[in-house]
Amino acid sequence: MNPILLSLLLGLTAAGANVFGGAIIVQRQWERRYLNYFVALGAGFMLATALVEMVPESLSLRGKGAGFLVLLGYLIIHFFEHTVTPHFHFGEETHKDEFAHSHKGYSVLLGLVIHTFFDGIAIASGFIVSDWLGWIIFMAVFLHKIPEGFTVASVMLASGQSRSTAWGASITLGAATMAGVMVMALARHQVAFGLPLSAGVTIYVAASDLVPEVNKEPGVKMALLVFVGAAFMFVLDRLFRVH
Repeated sequence: MNPILLSLLLGLTAAGANVFGGAIIVQRQWERRYLNYFVALGAGFMLATALVEMVPESLSLRGKGAGFLVLLGYLIIHFFEHTVTPHFHFGEETHKDEFAHSHKGYSVLLGLVIHTFFDGIAIASGFIVSDWLGWIIFMAVFLHKIPEGFTVASVMLASGQSRSTAWGASITLGAATMAGVMVMALARHQVAFGLPLSAGVTIYVAASDLVPEVNKEPGVKMALLVFVGAAFMFVLDRLFRVH
């Protein structure tokens, strides 16, 4: 299948996971503790994918300049998620006092829109480079998409918005993911920029968003799942990658 068409289809799948994550909290029909498994597995899988696959491929595409772009991607998400946004964490938002003003909920939405846009950039960049890289990045992105949609819907509810607005926020994240895929599809010759930038974003999401949520959980079960997530990437490499 054409790599651009495949990235569009998988981008749509990832976007659907955002919407499903929003539905979990809006409809309240799913056991939310299972989201923790996605967070822990996703953290390990994303870290392994970014550091073992995306960063080396970025260096081969752009040389030492890729390091600057990886750092820039990391800092962009830090700026929007933890500088512009007054309070942010993955999972259900229980600190309603932090969102007494509705505009604070929208600032979280803005941060996540920037993040999910780069999710789309990452998926398309991967497939432009190789099928293997595209599939492994898609899996890394998909694992945190449901918690992402859940988070933004929860924040919107905590800031006093309606359930329809909360669900609309998760749909907005899905649309941003598709926008990222389409931008990279149109600018495929700029993959030497897109891949390292999205590698920095992936590192940030894994290390600064997901791992802290895992570390809040008591016991070692969730912490061990981070190792399982990382190991899973290497298992896939052995089973499916042509060496």
